[in-house]
Amino acid sequence: DPEVAGARGARVDPANAERRARAKSEWPDLGVRDSYHYPEPGRMQPVIHLRSAVSLLGRFPALAGVDLDVHAGEVVLLQGPNGAGKTTLLKVCAGLVPVVSGEAVVLGQDLSVSRREVRTRVGYLPHHTGLYDDLTVADNLRFWTRAAGAAQADADAAARRLGLDGRLQDVAVSRLSAGQRRRVSIACLIARRPELWLLDEPHAGLDNDTRDVIDDLVRSAAASGATVLVASHELDRTERLASRHVTIAGGVITSGDPGPHADDAAVTDPVGTDPAGTEAAATDAAGTDDGSGLERASEESGSHEPGQERTVPDTQGQKSQAHVR
Repeated sequence: DPEVAGARGARVDPANAERRARAKSEWPDLGVRDSYHYPEPGRMQPVIHLRSAVSLLGRFPALAGVDLDVHAGEVVLLQGPNGAGKTTLLKVCAGLVPVVSGEAVVLGQDLSVSRREVRTRVGYLPHHTGLYDDLTVADNLRFWTRAAGAAQADADAAARRLGLDGRLQDVAVSRLSAGQRRRVSIACLIARRPELWLLDEPHAGLDNDTRDVIDDLVRSAAASGATVLVASHELDRTERLASRHVTIAGGVITSGDPGPHADDAAVTDPVGTDPAGTEAAATDAAGTDDGSGLERASEESGSHEPGQERTVPDTQGQKSQAHVR
């Protein structure tokens, strides 16, 4: 919106503003698909509900007891240093890695019971594009759209919104620049019309015009009832998008507003206390292929020295020490 941008002191290019407005008119509603219904924000259970959530990378606790509530229509900025646990938190919410203790409920699904059901309702934008290099832009969009059960019209609209129509649609992904690949990944996400957007550095590798498009998409999605959790170091942009900010460090929420009920004392352990089950879940988090096509290894574990300890609350309310091997 040129008026909003002008009020914030940002430079507005009239030609770019007109182009974005024209593209936006072809994509008037970024709401979730008709098969899902959201009441007004604030009148439902949280879309993301975490209590003392612990997730392991191997034997290292990438999340060491996270409390977080995110409601429909919110845009929450997740900030923190490298290795803080941001990517792992997004993967937990996407159902890609398990929690080994604590409580994790996303879109009404208890992730300790099943993580597969939530994946079709979530749009996750990781660092790695997850695209098929030997397929064209159009073929990748068609594949990921059908996998999510969305319509081809949504894929076509997403391609136009990201400037991927015309000659680019017949180009193999292997021939695209890094920024163009990122645009294809974002188009695959918005074509799904997910209920929950999980964005890991969404502006990385993009030019300013495309970054403006991403900002427009996030605002439109939130206004339509979708929920957005974004991890980013580009605070100059994401702080303007977010309705609230949360800082994570050392695998725990250290500052910001984790949600209205995140300080509740009662914590349940839906995973159970079976050591064998915990060890199996830890193995899954370290590298089991769950069919998502995404790498399970996280960059976050690389920022900790061997032998370093992180304190993790166990299921009995005591403390245990997890060692990096």
